[in-house]
Amino acid sequence: MSNSEALWAVVPAAGIGSRMGAESPKQYLPLAGSTVLEVTLEKLLQVEQVEGIVVAISANDIYWQKTSLVNHPKVFICLGGKERSGSVLNALKFVKEKSTAGDSTWVMVHDAARPCVALEKINAQLNLSYSENCGSILAAPVADTLKLVNQGNLISATVDRSKLWQAHTPQVFRLAKLRSALEYCAEKGYAVTDEASAVERSGGRVMILADRRDNIKITLPEDLAWAEFILKNQSDS
Repeated sequence: MSNSEALWAVVPAAGIGSRMGAESPKQYLPLAGSTVLEVTLEKLLQVEQVEGIVVAISANDIYWQKTSLVNHPKVFICLGGKERSGSVLNALKFVKEKSTAGDSTWVMVHDAARPCVALEKINAQLNLSYSENCGSILAAPVADTLKLVNQGNLISATVDRSKLWQAHTPQVFRLAKLRSALEYCAEKGYAVTDEASAVERSGGRVMILADRRDNIKITLPEDLAWAEFILKNQSDS
């Protein structure tokens, strides 16, 4: 692993996670004696090359100040946007303005609600991006049969899954490349649901590294128990 490459992490955490049906945003729900967001950030802080982490939070966030990382010297906050892409853009601007990071600095964007990512996978992904000088994401090949459904909930087709992958995070790119891609998509009005889709839209290359299936994103209430189980198994192994 090269230690000469500058690396910052960005965590968009301004969403409310409405599908959880909880009183507080899902990133602040209890997990493993802490909160989802704190577990996620602690995992990223274990990455040796990370110089800092910028967490994009909502202007109405009343929870961040209660976390254990509020005064951590490597963890910073910025104002999130209306959408994920806006939050990431704001965080990239923060990194550029508040640090010595340059255009070639690597940025690792990770979901706030994906606390089970394996450290060895992050390190392997960074090695891939560094060696290939290319953006990368963690992803898992689709295992289940996929059905295309019409408005009446009737199956209209079975989708060929042989070339389909589920995009995970982290997603790693050069700072300037990611920023310009997000700005390009915003200008064109393109909807992007992750950073890779913005880079793809702007003509950039993105490589995939096969991820573990336990790098789940907490979205529904039952995911919390599953994440707790995964984290316990990781700590025991």
